[in-house]
Amino acid sequence: MSRNIIVAEDSSKASIVQEIYASQAQKQQAYLELLDVSISPNSQFDLITLQAMDETAINFSSRVARIERDGRMNWYLGLFGSHLSRYKVDNFLNGQGATAQDTEVVFGNKNQSYDLASNLIHNAPSTVGRVLEKSVLKDTAKSLFKGMIRIEKDAHHAESYLSGHSILLDKGAKSDSIPGLEIFTNDVKATHSASVAQMDEEQIFYLATRCLSKSDAQKIIVEGFLEPLSRKMSYQVRAWISYLIDSKWAGRNLTIKTDEQLKAMLEVEETRYRETDTFESHYKYR
Repeated sequence: MSRNIIVAEDSSKASIVQEIYASQAQKQQAYLELLDVSISPNSQFDLITLQAMDETAINFSSRVARIERDGRMNWYLGLFGSHLSRYKVDNFLNGQGATAQDTEVVFGNKNQSYDLASNLIHNAPSTVGRVLEKSVLKDTAKSLFKGMIRIEKDAHHAESYLSGHSILLDKGAKSDSIPGLEIFTNDVKATHSASVAQMDEEQIFYLATRCLSKSDAQKIIVEGFLEPLSRKMSYQVRAWISYLIDSKWAGRNLTIKTDEQLKAMLEVEETRYRETDTFESHYKYR
């Protein structure tokens, strides 16, 4: 059981990286978490969670962020382990100019199950909320994504977006997305999107003509599927998630170790990060 309270004071900026592991066991084990975050005016807090628990474990987490004027909350969630994971994230945008961004990546195989719920509650004007979730599922893995955008009557000029997309690598995998909207005022921008699709056999065939095995072809398609999401993350987080995906694909233990492979991934992602910055600066001022 974990109970954490985080307070970001006025005009502060901080990041926490949370790695969650569980030892191999014969009996079922559980990790239960309650997390409460308060974002004071003009502060920013980033929470990166990488869950790589043994598949005998279950993982329940309830998270709340209360964001004041011009505050910013960034959630980065990577779920790879456990038999069952349930995460609920509530973002209360209580101050004018508050921003919440929730980026979630799920990679399930065998008989793993993931249940995610992410909500954006706009209580003040000119607030911005983004939820971006993507799932990759193999074998008979399952995922359920639920989300709600709620814009209260005083939250004029709010902007909110909610998306849940899944790609299925095997016919036994299953995914559902249930986004929703509740809007009680006018002059706002709010939308949601959801999709579930099997892997495109034509794409696999095309890559096979380039001398790639089916497994390698699937991996490249998965990397392309996750690429737009990874642009929202720092290069370190992108490298860690790529490392865990590669480990899971190869059947290795899900642990982030500072080995040569991780160093190589960090170098690649850092180079891409710098190239992106250079391009955006050139594009902006040309």
